[in-house]
Amino acid sequence: MKALVVGGGGFVGPYLVKHLKEEQGMEVYVTKTEKETLDMDCSGIYNLDILELSQVAELLNKIRPDYVFHLAAQSSVAYSWKNPGLTIDVNIKGCVNLLDGIRQLDYKPRVLLIGSGEEYGHIKDGECPIVEDNVLRPGNIYAATKSCQNMLGKIYSDAYDMDVMMVRAFNHIGPNQTPVFVVADFCKQVADIENGLAEPVIYVGNLSARRDFTDVRDVVRAYAMLVKDGKRGETYNVGRGHAVAIQEILERIVALSDKDIEVRVDESKLRPVDVPIIEPDITKIRETVGWEPEIELETTLKETLEYWRRETKINP
Repeated sequence: MKALVVGGGGFVGPYLVKHLKEEQGMEVYVTKTEKETLDMDCSGIYNLDILELSQVAELLNKIRPDYVFHLAAQSSVAYSWKNPGLTIDVNIKGCVNLLDGIRQLDYKPRVLLIGSGEEYGHIKDGECPIVEDNVLRPGNIYAATKSCQNMLGKIYSDAYDMDVMMVRAFNHIGPNQTPVFVVADFCKQVADIENGLAEPVIYVGNLSARRDFTDVRDVVRAYAMLVKDGKRGETYNVGRGHAVAIQEILERIVALSDKDIEVRVDESKLRPVDVPIIEPDITKIRETVGWEPEIELETTLKETLEYWRRETKINP
């Protein structure tokens, strides 16, 4: 079976490719942007401008995948505030191009569109844990584009009888994640302090927000299970099912170090709007494909910190 991972140059891509190849025995093809450099063990790596429909259609016809995973996205909430136009182009126009390219094929591959728990946005009292048919009230530009992607997936599935499924993935973490995301940011700052590359101060944003954190290896396992056995036109939450305050995440990471570290608020890390709590109900994915998160949060935090300890030593 052939799998095409669209947007394999990000954090999740290498983990997904490794899982599909080694655990699922698939023939895996990957796309990247022209500026990215990828070195991974797969059947083929292709440059793709997802904003060019002709390129998308040509590649789909060349590979003819059985499964398509759409990972290509501008995925930073913070950056979406700074560059909303690019976020809209990549996350909405890019998705339409992919769906339209797939629609024009003479067969119907199984397609998984990767969305975000951020789509739920402003959660009202009594709505947590959040079920998939909860009202969407996106609170930032990134979340709005992902909500639109989800609706587009449902429309294409219904209107063209396409085999499209959608996920709303909550915060996924692990080694090799860019420090624009909170856990990697904290771990890198601690590693920099330990290696004498920074003063013993860690700079933070809003610590009161509560988020659901899942190991990226559990997340890609969920993706593989859903693309094979998920139901067409349906959306699935992917997360641990338990929100944790950013304050607790920080305390756990700092506790893994023997350094005396001061915490200071950095105004530049505060978002214009920050949703207090986002926590998923994962009953639907559990009952549909039998997926459960397996890797403990503490294990992921330790492994992420160890990754940054190695990286800061290599690149002082």
